[in-house]
Amino acid sequence: MRVAAVDLGTNTTRLLVADAEDGELEEVVRREEITRLGESVDRRRILLPTAVARVRNVLVDYRREAEQLGAARVLAVGTSAVRDADNGEAFLGEVEWSYGFTTRLLDGGEEAEMMLRGVASDRSVAAGTLVIDIGGGSTELVLTDGNRLSWANSTDAGSVRLTERFLHSDPPTDDELAACAEHVSSLLPPLRPTSAIGVAGTVVTAATVSIGADAPTHGHRLSAQAARRALEHVASLPLAEREQVAGLHPERAPVIVAGLVVLCVALAHYRLTTIEVSERDLLHGAALAAAELPEPEEGPAPPGAYTCC
Repeated sequence: MRVAAVDLGTNTTRLLVADAEDGELEEVVRREEITRLGESVDRRRILLPTAVARVRNVLVDYRREAEQLGAARVLAVGTSAVRDADNGEAFLGEVEWSYGFTTRLLDGGEEAEMMLRGVASDRSVAAGTLVIDIGGGSTELVLTDGNRLSWANSTDAGSVRLTERFLHSDPPTDDELAACAEHVSSLLPPLRPTSAIGVAGTVVTAATVSIGADAPTHGHRLSAQAARRALEHVASLPLAEREQVAGLHPERAPVIVAGLVVLCVALAHYRLTTIEVSERDLLHGAALAAAELPEPEEGPAPPGAYTCC
């Protein structure tokens, strides 16, 4: 069955169209746009109209592409920014009514489970592996018992949230970086993982900055030293120069420093010398969940439709 998944993330809006069969996925197309849905959510607790408009503009193209490629089911999932915003559920209702997507608001535990399902969709995960998903609003930590989740925790250590709270200078000062790192460290629970897998844009960017934008990153083992070098490099640059760094998407430049702080602090905190990069993540888990959806039916407008923002 051909399905589509949309990740309504705090910093990015992503699309995956894939063929799903017997728990396996074959990618057809994957898209990503920086839309900053979570702009100011940490402070104001609402999704701003301008941020919603950026996402809606992208969803128009995503719906068209999913339809043209013949996706029979489409699942859009909301994560940290949507669940933190007072108008988050209304926003999802608007998305469902306007674009015909099935929507699901994930709590931290559900997000962690769906993310691990995506990571495990093309590989076996060893017991004792810590899977780290650094997002814009939160960071999910999953400790595995093989391909199964044995423990999960969602923290507020997201790259957008931390940037807005701590990194106000351009480039950030040493004191700002230290305060950010100290805060991240305070959020990390005591664990004893034997290995680590990292997913999402921050980890992939750390790899591309380290090994080059043209090198494959899926399965790459990024050393803690390489992650630290990447952080030191981008943190030393003002935003205008950071946007020119090879391997770093210019629109990710405003929040990449905070994301790399999370990565480096987590590796040091858990005494991990390497982390394996996975390009399979929450989006792939959402695609597998989309394949399990019932046949879509026409119905009335969901509560809150057209009243979001």
